[in-house]
Amino acid sequence: MDLKFTALRVTLKDAWCVNALDKEADYLISIDENRLLAGFYENAGIRTPFVRYGGWESGLIGGHTLGHFLSALSYASTNAGIAADKRGVLKRKLERCVSALSECAEKGGTGFLFGASPTKENYPESQFDNVEKGRTNIKTEAWVPWYTMHKILAGLLDAYSVGGIGGALPVASGLGDWVYSRVSKWDSRLQRKVLSVEYGGMNDALYMLYALTGKEEHAVAAHRFDEETLFDAILTEGKDVLNDLHANTTIPKVLGALKRYIVLHDRVISGKQVDAERYLRVAVAFFRMVTERHTYVTGGNSEWERFGADYVLDRERTNCNCETCNVYNMLKLARLLFEITGEKIYTDYYDNAFTNTILSSQDPETGMTTYFQPMASGFFKVYSTPFNSFWCCTGSGMESMSKLGDSAFYRKDDCVCIEQYLSCEAETDSFALSVECNFPMTERGIIRVKRANGPLKLRLRIPDWADGEMAVGKNGVRLSFTEEDGHAVLDAAEGDVFVFMIPVTVSLKGLPDGGALAFRYGGAVLSADLGTEDMQETTTGVDVTIPARKLGDDRVYFEDLSRVLEYPARYMKKHGETFTLEGGDVPVDFSLHYRRHSGRYAVYMRLMEGKRTDESTEEIPFDTVQCGYGQYESDGLHELAEQDSVSVTAGGSERRAKRGEWFSYDLKVDPSRRNFLVFSLKASENGKTLKISVGGKTFFEERLSYFMGEKYYQKKAEIPAELLSLAREKVVDGKKYHVLRIRFEGGNGRASASICGFLSIFLK
Repeated sequence: MDLKFTALRVTLKDAWCVNALDKEADYLISIDENRLLAGFYENAGIRTPFVRYGGWESGLIGGHTLGHFLSALSYASTNAGIAADKRGVLKRKLERCVSALSECAEKGGTGFLFGASPTKENYPESQFDNVEKGRTNIKTEAWVPWYTMHKILAGLLDAYSVGGIGGALPVASGLGDWVYSRVSKWDSRLQRKVLSVEYGGMNDALYMLYALTGKEEHAVAAHRFDEETLFDAILTEGKDVLNDLHANTTIPKVLGALKRYIVLHDRVISGKQVDAERYLRVAVAFFRMVTERHTYVTGGNSEWERFGADYVLDRERTNCNCETCNVYNMLKLARLLFEITGEKIYTDYYDNAFTNTILSSQDPETGMTTYFQPMASGFFKVYSTPFNSFWCCTGSGMESMSKLGDSAFYRKDDCVCIEQYLSCEAETDSFALSVECNFPMTERGIIRVKRANGPLKLRLRIPDWADGEMAVGKNGVRLSFTEEDGHAVLDAAEGDVFVFMIPVTVSLKGLPDGGALAFRYGGAVLSADLGTEDMQETTTGVDVTIPARKLGDDRVYFEDLSRVLEYPARYMKKHGETFTLEGGDVPVDFSLHYRRHSGRYAVYMRLMEGKRTDESTEEIPFDTVQCGYGQYESDGLHELAEQDSVSVTAGGSERRAKRGEWFSYDLKVDPSRRNFLVFSLKASENGKTLKISVGGKTFFEERLSYFMGEKYYQKKAEIPAELLSLAREKVVDGKKYHVLRIRFEGGNGRASASICGFLSIFLK
């Protein structure tokens, strides 16, 4: 379809972004592509002296990083903001990777490419077979192979479309042929089974492949990954549609739906004209649902990778909020929706999330990036390591930091939309212009039209954070301008100089389910400095590093809170590039959150009225494991053990034991306190039984009977002191914990009820 606008890449001059680009280029250069390729060679039967990297690349998700690496190399090697000598090195790495993958595909003969170790000797497709058979143990059977395949295919497409490597398209096309040959054999039952396991944006990549190859098989294969039941649910826009869905699984599915609309609407496939307007409505409804019901002030979303219930955000602020991959994908969605509609709501979101999550995700000293960005006060950012992590967010971080500036400007014929205010330069065959600004630290920007082959129309986004009317001058004269779709529309010609002013102030943004408040200065989120004491890290899931414990007080007491809420700028005083919240019982220092890379912080503060008093003891979370989602069950601390249990990841996560069988975890406890096991069940399993025990001694056994109307509900069981005495000491990553092995099964040899979502230990 014909897009309303098309994104135009710019060369960034903003000092923070230039440093981010430079650090990313250095990191990409430091990676040995041969080690990322080692698994592909092995699976193709080609001998290689190179050894796979560690971390996730040594597991059954191995190979996913190469896909991100290809995309990052494609963007970085063509990004004029990176020094020419470095771009040359990056381009040669990209050429080397594509050449190697071409060699592997040719040797295999079917187009198949994969980098993870096979679960069956000499049969690298075994993970895909296991998913079809429902065998999804992430250590021994299958760890989201279609997700990994999406990354490989997307990387090849970027190598061709962005990096200019012509040889990448035949390799991608052959891989698409292999996908078609497999998915065309699925019946509806098998399709549902496969789509219940994370598959990334396979539909997105395959629609893009079809747009480049014109092979109908690729479009047909893409449609096999369109999850229609999810799309139907989204279109209802009903309550809690996204509750407990894995966020970074769901967002790419919707990206694929939108890509179906862009690529196929009104085209003829298999002799039928495609009406894909429904898929645009899915994307619009989903975007609105996520941003209105599930998004924090930074533009990030999720807790432990999952969406919660609608408008429940304060209650889910932890050390595992805002998976960075989620925003990487939400920005893709926002960009495409703006290109289609031209509506400012999408670039308002893009600018906010880009600044406060993406720029915030990189350590400016090392170039490493975050997995999570905690929204609970008193935690800190934790970053990947160069060669031992290779998390999903390491890969998407490579891409995000290498393509900075690709969505600041949009173009249609002689019209240019400026959607992000960053110091930069843009040049095409028909015009060249520059922008100089430093928002929010100043309120003034300058646009210079250096060259224009004819009349040029500029559309300047009037941002949602503007504190009053935007003012524009042209060549020293104040302008009156028309406003169109939230943009100031200006006529420009070669040599014109525009000076524009956007008023900036301090504002407050709250959460729908709590009294916690966040401060923003213009479009930049401010976070409070809570010190650097005891910055210990721990791990969750499969070697994902997170802050171990929170410290610091996020409360400030005011005699008259109503005045603070009405006039926040009077109480937040700016001192250069730092801020101090004054007028309360204690002064609190703040700074721009995206520039905070070390130290404990509070994005959200609890502003209280009255005087400080001691708070009563409350139940506090102590340990959590996510049942049914293998990544968070198989870590060194919790060590899932099971005998014929069933995990489910579609429509939430859960685990249940089959008749006469069981599953168990090590859970962290504190024998000196009261310990409560908190778990979620579902009303649809009324009549099933659940027995929970430690060391053969049962402390909870019940036949489910719940009729209060909610789909899921919580139970709490106190662990008796005599069972806590059975806790043993366990050392994980050099740290000591007291743990209990807690077992779950059905009563009287029956199948158990499902434990849904999160299983937690609370202390009192």
